[in-house]
Amino acid sequence: MPKGIPSDAAWALLRQPNPAVIAVTMPSGHPMSVATWYLVEDDATVLVNMDASRARLAWMQARPYVSLTALQEDEWYTHVSVRGPVVRWDHDEATALADIDRLSRHYGGDGFGNRSAKRVSAWFEITHWHGWDVG
Repeated sequence: MPKGIPSDAAWALLRQPNPAVIAVTMPSGHPMSVATWYLVEDDATVLVNMDASRARLAWMQARPYVSLTALQEDEWYTHVSVRGPVVRWDHDEATALADIDRLSRHYGGDGFGNRSAKRVSAWFEITHWHGWDVG
């Protein structure tokens, strides 16, 4: 996996609301992956957001290093995988669910439906990346 900043073509794919899977490490040391929404921020970190009761949140907090693969919609051979450390946490209910609302809108929806949800946002830095058919 190359280190550092993804290519321009990889950034272009990552900035789209593509299907994605995030992987974290369970306490057993085994990987666990799940579909997720993500959003590349202007500072080149990647935002993900989880329900506060999810086991993967606790696992990420214990081992704050993740991998995410974004697949170009309708062409899953074209994809970008990125990985890196979580560099910031925020409890989304403190900001009136602003982060999950941004993710929901990025993926073509309205604001997030469950307004009483307790959500946690994490931003990770891209330290390594790999792409297929992205230059």
